[in-house]
Amino acid sequence: MKKNLPNEFVFQLFALLIAFILVHALYVTWVRPQAESFLEQQAVQLRDHPDAVQQRSFFVVVKDYEQESCFILMLWALAILSYKGLVVYRQQRLLQHDLLQLPDNLPIGREDTHELAERLNTLPDADRESLLPRALLTAVERFAATGNVQDVSTAARDICESEGERLESELSIIRYIAWAIPSVGFIGTVRGIGDALGQAHRAVEGDITGVTASLGVAFNSTFIALVISIVLMFFIHQLQLMQERLVLDSERYVDRWMIRRLKT
Repeated sequence: MKKNLPNEFVFQLFALLIAFILVHALYVTWVRPQAESFLEQQAVQLRDHPDAVQQRSFFVVVKDYEQESCFILMLWALAILSYKGLVVYRQQRLLQHDLLQLPDNLPIGREDTHELAERLNTLPDADRESLLPRALLTAVERFAATGNVQDVSTAARDICESEGERLESELSIIRYIAWAIPSVGFIGTVRGIGDALGQAHRAVEGDITGVTASLGVAFNSTFIALVISIVLMFFIHQLQLMQERLVLDSERYVDRWMIRRLKT
Protein backbone atom coordinates (compact mmCIF):
# COMPACT_ATOMS: atom_id res chain seq x y z
CA MET A 1 0.00 0.00 0.00
CA LYS A 2 2.98 2.34 0.49
CA LYS A 3 3.56 2.83 -3.22
CA ASN A 4 -0.05 4.00 -3.63
CA LEU A 5 0.39 6.88 -1.19
CA PRO A 6 2.41 9.16 -3.54
CA ASN A 7 -0.15 8.53 -6.30
CA GLU A 8 -2.97 9.54 -3.99
CA PHE A 9 -1.07 12.66 -2.87
CA VAL A 10 -0.48 13.69 -6.48
CA PHE A 11 -4.15 13.05 -7.24
CA GLN A 12 -5.17 15.31 -4.34
CA LEU A 13 -2.92 18.12 -5.55
CA PHE A 14 -4.20 17.93 -9.12
CA ALA A 15 -7.80 17.66 -7.88
CA LEU A 16 -7.37 20.88 -5.88
CA LEU A 17 -5.79 22.65 -8.85
CA ILE A 18 -8.52 21.54 -11.26
CA ALA A 19 -11.27 22.47 -8.78
CA PHE A 20 -9.78 25.95 -8.40
CA ILE A 21 -9.48 26.45 -12.16
CA LEU A 22 -13.01 25.26 -12.91
CA VAL A 23 -14.75 27.19 -10.14
CA HIS A 24 -12.78 30.39 -10.65
CA ALA A 25 -13.35 30.30 -14.41
CA LEU A 26 -17.08 29.77 -13.82
CA TYR A 27 -17.21 32.71 -11.41
CA VAL A 28 -15.28 35.05 -13.70
CA THR A 29 -17.21 34.24 -16.86
CA TRP A 30 -20.72 33.65 -15.54
CA VAL A 31 -21.54 34.07 -11.83
CA ARG A 32 -20.12 37.52 -11.10
CA PRO A 33 -21.26 39.10 -14.42
CA GLN A 34 -24.77 37.77 -13.81
CA ALA A 35 -24.73 39.08 -10.22
CA GLU A 36 -23.54 42.54 -11.31
CA SER A 37 -26.18 42.69 -14.04
CA PHE A 38 -28.91 41.71 -11.58
CA LEU A 39 -27.78 44.31 -9.02
CA GLU A 40 -27.76 47.03 -11.67
CA GLN A 41 -31.28 46.11 -12.71
CA GLN A 42 -32.40 46.19 -9.08
CA ALA A 43 -30.81 49.61 -8.59
CA VAL A 44 -32.61 51.00 -11.65
CA GLN A 45 -35.90 49.50 -10.49
CA LEU A 46 -35.57 50.96 -6.99
CA ARG A 47 -34.70 54.37 -8.41
CA ASP A 48 -37.77 54.38 -10.65
CA HIS A 49 -40.06 52.59 -8.17
CA PRO A 50 -38.95 53.19 -4.56
CA ASP A 51 -41.77 51.02 -3.19
CA ALA A 52 -40.83 47.97 -5.28
CA VAL A 53 -39.94 44.76 -3.43
CA GLN A 54 -36.37 43.61 -4.03
CA GLN A 55 -35.95 40.18 -5.58
CA ARG A 56 -33.32 37.63 -4.57
CA SER A 57 -30.94 36.05 -7.05
CA PHE A 58 -28.86 32.89 -6.70
CA PHE A 59 -25.95 34.63 -8.40
CA VAL A 60 -25.96 37.42 -5.82
CA VAL A 61 -26.03 34.90 -2.98
CA VAL A 62 -22.94 33.02 -4.23
CA LYS A 63 -20.94 35.86 -5.84
CA ASP A 64 -18.45 36.59 -3.03
CA TYR A 65 -14.98 35.13 -2.55
CA GLU A 66 -15.94 33.10 0.52
CA GLN A 67 -18.65 31.24 -1.38
CA GLU A 68 -16.21 30.63 -4.24
CA SER A 69 -13.70 29.16 -1.79
CA CYS A 70 -16.40 26.91 -0.31
CA PHE A 71 -17.29 25.52 -3.73
CA ILE A 72 -13.61 24.88 -4.50
CA LEU A 73 -13.21 22.98 -1.23
CA MET A 74 -16.42 21.05 -1.90
CA LEU A 75 -15.24 19.88 -5.33
CA TRP A 76 -11.86 18.97 -3.88
CA ALA A 77 -13.45 16.90 -1.12
CA LEU A 78 -15.82 15.18 -3.56
CA ALA A 79 -12.88 14.26 -5.81
CA ILE A 80 -11.03 12.68 -2.87
CA LEU A 81 -14.20 10.90 -1.74
CA SER A 82 -14.70 9.52 -5.25
CA TYR A 83 -11.11 8.28 -5.37
CA LYS A 84 -11.36 6.51 -2.03
CA GLY A 85 -14.82 5.18 -2.81
CA LEU A 86 -13.54 3.65 -6.07
CA VAL A 87 -10.67 1.96 -4.18
CA VAL A 88 -13.10 0.48 -1.65
CA TYR A 89 -15.47 -0.65 -4.41
CA ARG A 90 -12.67 -2.51 -6.20
CA GLN A 91 -11.75 -4.26 -2.98
CA GLN A 92 -15.37 -5.19 -2.31
CA ARG A 93 -15.54 -6.90 -5.71
CA LEU A 94 -12.91 -9.40 -4.53
CA LEU A 95 -15.39 -10.66 -1.94
CA GLN A 96 -17.41 -12.16 -4.79
CA HIS A 97 -14.52 -14.36 -6.00
CA ASP A 98 -13.14 -17.65 -4.69
CA LEU A 99 -9.55 -16.64 -4.07
CA LEU A 100 -8.57 -19.95 -2.46
CA GLN A 101 -9.97 -22.05 -5.34
CA LEU A 102 -10.73 -25.07 -3.17
CA PRO A 103 -13.60 -27.57 -3.49
CA ASP A 104 -16.51 -27.05 -1.13
CA ASN A 105 -16.17 -28.52 2.38
CA LEU A 106 -12.58 -29.63 1.71
CA PRO A 107 -10.56 -29.37 4.95
CA ILE A 108 -7.36 -27.33 4.86
CA GLY A 109 -4.26 -28.89 6.41
CA ARG A 110 -0.79 -27.52 7.00
CA GLU A 111 0.39 -29.39 3.94
CA ASP A 112 -1.94 -27.23 1.81
CA THR A 113 -0.60 -23.90 2.98
CA HIS A 114 2.24 -23.67 0.45
CA GLU A 115 -0.12 -24.13 -2.50
CA LEU A 116 -2.61 -21.61 -1.09
CA ALA A 117 0.13 -19.05 -0.56
CA GLU A 118 1.28 -19.52 -4.16
CA ARG A 119 -2.27 -18.94 -5.44
CA LEU A 120 -2.59 -15.73 -3.46
CA ASN A 121 0.83 -14.48 -4.56
CA THR A 122 -0.05 -14.98 -8.23
CA LEU A 123 -2.87 -12.43 -8.02
CA PRO A 124 -2.35 -9.12 -9.85
CA ASP A 125 -0.41 -6.53 -7.87
CA ALA A 126 -3.44 -4.27 -7.38
CA ASP A 127 -5.51 -7.16 -6.00
CA ARG A 128 -2.72 -8.63 -3.90
CA GLU A 129 -2.35 -5.36 -1.98
CA SER A 130 -6.06 -5.30 -1.13
CA LEU A 131 -7.36 -6.15 2.32
CA LEU A 132 -8.88 -9.57 1.62
CA PRO A 133 -5.85 -11.20 -0.09
CA ARG A 134 -3.55 -9.79 2.58
CA ALA A 135 -5.76 -11.16 5.37
CA LEU A 136 -5.94 -14.58 3.68
CA LEU A 137 -2.19 -14.70 3.07
CA THR A 138 -1.47 -13.73 6.67
CA ALA A 139 -3.82 -16.45 7.90
CA VAL A 140 -2.22 -19.05 5.62
CA GLU A 141 1.29 -18.13 6.72
CA ARG A 142 0.33 -18.15 10.39
CA PHE A 143 -1.30 -21.57 10.07
CA ALA A 144 1.78 -22.90 8.28
CA ALA A 145 3.99 -21.59 11.09
CA THR A 146 1.95 -22.57 14.17
CA GLY A 147 -0.81 -24.93 13.10
CA ASN A 148 -3.01 -23.23 15.71
CA VAL A 149 -6.48 -22.16 14.59
CA GLN A 150 -6.78 -19.54 17.33
CA ASP A 151 -3.54 -17.90 16.21
CA VAL A 152 -4.82 -17.83 12.64
CA SER A 153 -8.08 -16.18 13.72
CA THR A 154 -6.23 -13.59 15.79
CA ALA A 155 -3.81 -12.76 12.97
CA ALA A 156 -6.60 -12.30 10.41
CA ARG A 157 -8.61 -10.17 12.80
CA ASP A 158 -5.59 -7.99 13.56
CA ILE A 159 -5.02 -7.37 9.84
CA CYS A 160 -8.64 -6.32 9.39
CA GLU A 161 -8.61 -4.07 12.45
CA SER A 162 -5.38 -2.37 11.42
CA GLU A 163 -6.78 -1.80 7.93
CA GLY A 164 -9.91 -0.29 9.43
CA GLU A 165 -7.80 2.08 11.52
CA ARG A 166 -5.73 3.03 8.48
CA LEU A 167 -8.82 3.79 6.40
CA GLU A 168 -10.20 5.86 9.27
CA SER A 169 -6.99 7.87 9.62
CA GLU A 170 -6.85 8.59 5.88
CA LEU A 171 -10.18 10.41 6.16
CA SER A 172 -8.48 13.16 8.17
CA ILE A 173 -7.94 15.39 5.10
CA ILE A 174 -11.63 15.13 4.20
CA ARG A 175 -12.66 15.92 7.77
CA TYR A 176 -10.36 18.94 7.68
CA ILE A 177 -12.09 20.18 4.52
CA ALA A 178 -15.50 19.59 6.09
CA TRP A 179 -14.37 21.70 9.06
CA ALA A 180 -12.76 24.37 6.87
CA ILE A 181 -15.87 25.07 4.79
CA PRO A 182 -18.02 26.45 7.68
CA SER A 183 -14.94 28.31 8.93
CA VAL A 184 -14.59 30.06 5.57
CA GLY A 185 -18.28 30.93 5.77
CA PHE A 186 -17.80 32.48 9.20
CA ILE A 187 -14.86 34.48 7.84
CA GLY A 188 -17.28 35.94 5.31
CA THR A 189 -19.68 36.71 8.14
CA VAL A 190 -17.02 38.58 10.09
CA ARG A 191 -15.91 40.46 6.97
CA GLY A 192 -19.46 41.46 6.10
CA ILE A 193 -20.31 42.62 9.61
CA GLY A 194 -17.04 44.55 9.77
CA ASP A 195 -17.83 46.32 6.50
CA ALA A 196 -21.34 47.08 7.73
CA LEU A 197 -20.02 48.64 10.94
CA GLY A 198 -17.58 50.70 8.92
CA GLN A 199 -20.52 52.23 7.03
CA ALA A 200 -22.67 52.85 10.08
CA HIS A 201 -22.22 56.63 9.73
CA ARG A 202 -23.85 56.48 6.28
CA ALA A 203 -26.79 54.57 7.73
CA VAL A 204 -27.25 57.31 10.34
CA GLU A 205 -27.44 59.82 7.50
CA GLY A 206 -30.17 57.72 5.85
CA ASP A 207 -28.22 55.74 3.26
CA ILE A 208 -28.44 52.07 4.27
CA THR A 209 -27.47 50.63 0.89
CA GLY A 210 -23.88 49.86 1.88
CA VAL A 211 -24.89 48.39 5.22
CA THR A 212 -27.46 46.05 3.70
CA ALA A 213 -25.01 44.93 1.02
CA SER A 214 -22.34 44.13 3.64
CA LEU A 215 -24.85 42.27 5.81
CA GLY A 216 -25.89 40.33 2.73
CA VAL A 217 -22.28 39.19 2.31
CA ALA A 218 -22.23 38.09 5.96
CA PHE A 219 -25.41 36.04 5.86
CA ASN A 220 -24.97 34.63 2.35
CA SER A 221 -21.49 33.27 3.04
CA THR A 222 -22.65 31.49 6.19
CA PHE A 223 -25.74 30.12 4.45
CA ILE A 224 -23.81 28.65 1.50
CA ALA A 225 -21.07 27.23 3.75
CA LEU A 226 -23.54 25.43 6.01
CA VAL A 227 -25.50 23.98 3.08
CA ILE A 228 -22.31 22.68 1.46
CA SER A 229 -21.14 21.25 4.78
CA ILE A 230 -24.41 19.33 5.23
CA VAL A 231 -24.15 17.81 1.74
CA LEU A 232 -20.48 16.94 2.17
CA MET A 233 -21.00 15.24 5.53
CA PHE A 234 -23.59 12.95 3.95
CA PHE A 235 -21.05 11.65 1.43
CA ILE A 236 -18.39 11.31 4.12
CA HIS A 237 -20.66 9.09 6.18
CA GLN A 238 -21.47 7.01 3.11
CA LEU A 239 -17.76 6.42 2.48
CA GLN A 240 -17.23 5.49 6.13
CA LEU A 241 -20.07 2.99 5.85
CA MET A 242 -18.47 1.42 2.76
CA GLN A 243 -15.12 1.12 4.52
CA GLU A 244 -16.62 -0.45 7.64
CA ARG A 245 -18.55 -2.95 5.53
CA LEU A 246 -15.37 -3.84 3.66
CA VAL A 247 -13.50 -4.60 6.89
CA LEU A 248 -16.35 -6.62 8.42
CA ASP A 249 -17.10 -8.56 5.23
CA SER A 250 -13.42 -9.38 4.74
CA GLU A 251 -13.16 -10.72 8.28
CA ARG A 252 -16.32 -12.77 7.74
CA TYR A 253 -14.96 -14.08 4.42
CA VAL A 254 -11.72 -15.32 6.02
CA ASP A 255 -13.62 -16.95 8.85
CA ARG A 256 -16.12 -18.69 6.56
CA TRP A 257 -13.90 -19.85 3.70
CA MET A 258 -10.71 -20.62 5.57
CA ILE A 259 -10.67 -20.63 9.36
CA ARG A 260 -13.68 -22.92 9.70
CA ARG A 261 -12.08 -25.41 7.30
CA LEU A 262 -8.71 -25.61 9.01
CA LYS A 263 -7.72 -29.05 10.26
CA THR A 264 -5.09 -29.47 12.95
